[in-house]
Amino acid sequence: MKPELLAPAGNLEKLKTAIDFGADAVYLAGQRFGLRARAGNFSRFQLEEGLNYARQRGRKVYVTVNIFAHNRDLEDLPAYLEELQELAVDGLIIADPGVFSLARRYAPRLPLHISTQANITNKEAARFWADQGAERLVLARELTEQEIGEIRRYCPETELEVFVHGAMCISYSGRCLLSSYMTGRDANQGDCAQACRWSYALVEETRPGEYYPILEDERGTYIFNSADLCLLEYLPRLMAAGVNSLKIEGRMKSVHYVGTVVKVYRQAIDAWLADPEGWQCREEWLEELAKVSHRPYTTGFFLGWPPQQAGQHYLSAGYIREYDFVGIVREETPQGLWVEQRGPFATGEELEVLTSFGPNRQLRVEKMFNEAGEAIDRAPHPRQLVLLPGVAGIPAGSLLRRAKQ
Repeated sequence: MKPELLAPAGNLEKLKTAIDFGADAVYLAGQRFGLRARAGNFSRFQLEEGLNYARQRGRKVYVTVNIFAHNRDLEDLPAYLEELQELAVDGLIIADPGVFSLARRYAPRLPLHISTQANITNKEAARFWADQGAERLVLARELTEQEIGEIRRYCPETELEVFVHGAMCISYSGRCLLSSYMTGRDANQGDCAQACRWSYALVEETRPGEYYPILEDERGTYIFNSADLCLLEYLPRLMAAGVNSLKIEGRMKSVHYVGTVVKVYRQAIDAWLADPEGWQCREEWLEELAKVSHRPYTTGFFLGWPPQQAGQHYLSAGYIREYDFVGIVREETPQGLWVEQRGPFATGEELEVLTSFGPNRQLRVEKMFNEAGEAIDRAPHPRQLVLLPGVAGIPAGSLLRRAKQ
C-alpha cells in the first residue's frame, strides 16, 4: 500500500509549496464553514487556481467543511456545497452529522471524509460513519497503535487518515471552549485564539491580585500546552496498522514549516516504499524537523494510553526556534536570484537553502540590491524583493533560513 502524504494549505502560497515539496494531497478551507477561520483560506478564485495547480501535477485537494453548525449556518451551506461539487474538489472533510446529511443531498458526487473533530475513538463509531457512506475517516488523535489496527480490521474497506505531525490540542480532538470563554472567539466555529499557548500565573484564593509566576524555562510557562506530535520514526508501524493517509497539521504555520516537514516525510515515505524491510529513520530527517519552529516532540497517544506513558506532557511546552526563516526565492535570472524577504538578513551572513529536491546547500550573501538597483547591506522590510547577484542553480520556490546565533 502506498500511503498518501497529506499537507496543510492555509493559503495559495502554502498550497503550492506543499505540492512542490512532495505532498500527494492538501487540505484547505473556503472562507466559511471551516475550523481555521484565520488561516487565510481560499476565495472561489483562489480555490480554482489551487485546484488547477494541483491537477496539473496529479495531486488532490480536500476542503474542510467541519464547523459544528448552528441553525444560522444552514441557510447558506447548500449553495456552498453545490459550488464545491461544481469545482469538483476531491473530497469534503466534515464533522457535523447535519452538515454530512446536507452534503449527501447537495454534493452527492463528492467523497465525504469524517473530520478528527467528530472524535472517532472506537470501531463502532468508525463502522457507523462507514455505513453512512463516508469514504475516509480521520481518526481522533487520542488513539493508540493497537486501536488503529482494530478499527482497520473492523472497517477493512474504509480509508483511514491519521495525524502524524504537528500541534496537539489540550482538548479532546479540538473540542475546546477556552478560546470562546476568554476571547469570545469560538474554536468550534473556526476562530480559535489558541489561548492554551499563552503564558499563565497562579492566584491563591485568599490573596486576590497577587500573581505567582510559574517559572519553568527562559521562554515562559505554558501550563495548558501540549508538546508537538512527531511519528516519523514509527512510519512502518503506521503502515502495518493500515493507515492510508499520513496527515500533517499546520494550516496556520509558515511556508517554511510546510516545505520543511513535507520534504522530510516525502523522503521517509519514498525510502520506505523502496525498501520496507530495511527502512530506518535517518538522523538527518530528525535534524531537519528540529529546524522548524516547534514545541518538544512527542509520540502522543500512539505508543500507549494514558499519554504520560508515551511522554505527552502538558507542562512548559514552549516553542523551540533554532532557525529563522528569512526568504523565498521568487525567480532565477541571468543576473542572479530575486528573493522575497520574510525575515531580516544582511550581507556577510551564511544562509541555508532548502530546495524541493536534493540536499540542502549553503549560500553566503556577498552583495544584494533592491528593486531600484541600489546596493544595500540589509533587507529589513517585510516582503521586499532583493537581488542576490551572481547566484545560480537555486530554483524558484526554494526557502532560505539562517541558524540563530
